[in-house]
Amino acid sequence: MPELPEPRHPASDPLIDPRVIDPHQSLINRNDMSETDVEDTVAVLSSVRRWREAEQRMNEASRHTMKLGDNDMKAMRFIIVSTNQGRSVTPGMIASHLNISTASTTKLIDRLEAAGHVTRASHPTDRRAMVITVTPAAHAEVEEKVGRLHARRFEAAARLTASEKKIVIRFLDDLADTETNA
Repeated sequence: MPELPEPRHPASDPLIDPRVIDPHQSLINRNDMSETDVEDTVAVLSSVRRWREAEQRMNEASRHTMKLGDNDMKAMRFIIVSTNQGRSVTPGMIASHLNISTASTTKLIDRLEAAGHVTRASHPTDRRAMVITVTPAAHAEVEEKVGRLHARRFEAAARLTASEKKIVIRFLDDLADTETNA
């Protein structure tokens, strides 16, 4: 396993640096932390911010290129993954996955169909239902735009050692839990 490069430590980010945003330590007690610990912690949060911003730029670029809204792109990914798993996708499944109404789902599918991204067909075993599939051209475009980027991200995660993966998972899960524990 090749050595991982040292992380980039950008200059302290005042928008997330507790010494700037919480100088009186009313929210974050830093008394037991060295300046290096604070700098390293800010650097971790800065890296998370860079990741989120990069992901937002990528998502925006993909949506712009394909002329899709956020739910449209989520629906496309859901349909592709479900199809890859051998499942026929119905409008009800899309509504459930996106947690939107059936009326909103119909409008979403109408938009995707009008843009040439999906097709509707009769369900093979339930005449009352429709099956939604991604067109080959749209599938290729999603694979090129999103799939290749995901592959590079997978490769970056795969380079981590088993113990590093556990640390990253614990950290990201802890970050995700901050929302529910607020």
